[in-house]
Amino acid sequence: MTDKHYLKVIFKEQNFKKEDLEIIFNQYERIEFAKNDFLIKEGSTANFYYFMESGFARSYVIDLEGNDISTKFFSSEDIVIDWHSYFLKTKCRENIQAITACVAWKITFENFMKLFNIEAFREVGRTRLVNNYFELKNHSVSIIADPAKDRYLNLLKSKPDIVQNVPLKQIATYLGITDTSLSRIRKEISSNK
Repeated sequence: MTDKHYLKVIFKEQNFKKEDLEIIFNQYERIEFAKNDFLIKEGSTANFYYFMESGFARSYVIDLEGNDISTKFFSSEDIVIDWHSYFLKTKCRENIQAITACVAWKITFENFMKLFNIEAFREVGRTRLVNNYFELKNHSVSIIADPAKDRYLNLLKSKPDIVQNVPLKQIATYLGITDTSLSRIRKEISSNK
């Protein structure tokens, strides 16, 4: 049996009964992705969601001009999911791709639904969904209302591992700016230190 230590980290804060944890852990399967592998492809239906143990991934869309635009980054302990596709069984509009080699734990929709009779599991899911919503909402508002430098500083503060491990071009599209503008911002910040 594969070591489930990582899942113990994910479910640490909740008041789970020992037998519930055993049931939960048995529904997840460890999976590895190589750099550039797709976790979810645009046009497919998401049959799994993943807890990211290690590595970095991103979601992105291709805009009307054919540009690759990053919409979210994922790192350790993040849920990698297309919520809409996973729960409503619709086609994904984004791609989710490994930026580096990744290790994740996947669960099928059917197995996820089996766990919903465990109250603490429902609470973990609800909390993560709400947090994900707030993160998305804050990012959407920030793209409209905050200067580019502030958006970058916020990302640097909230997810320094992303800034250190993700190509700058992908970060720039996530921030809604060009990579030239991002380079200028980074240079300005560095010269002010």
